[in-house]
Amino acid sequence: MAKESMVQRDLKRKRIVEKYAAKRAAIKKIIADPNSSFEQMMEAQEALQKLPRNSSPARMRKRCQVSGRPRGYYNKFGLSKTKFREAAMRGDIPGLKKASW
Repeated sequence: MAKESMVQRDLKRKRIVEKYAAKRAAIKKIIADPNSSFEQMMEAQEALQKLPRNSSPARMRKRCQVSGRPRGYYNKFGLSKTKFREAAMRGDIPGLKKASW
């Protein structure tokens, strides 16, 4: 089980990312626009740097929905490798069965 504080920190980051998503997208659009002047691009970069650090989606970490484990995460199932294996053995994942040959 992951530390509760780390799970809560990631949830906080997720809320901050959602809060600033539109603002970040508008600023990034100005930076990427080839028609914007050099001064506009520099102002946009400064504005982007002034946003909270945790508003960047790259700082979020995907975690297991059951245990909160950050590593060994299967994106398709939303589970870590250990919880995925346990769920597969119990038969909780439809269409999945243990390989044997």
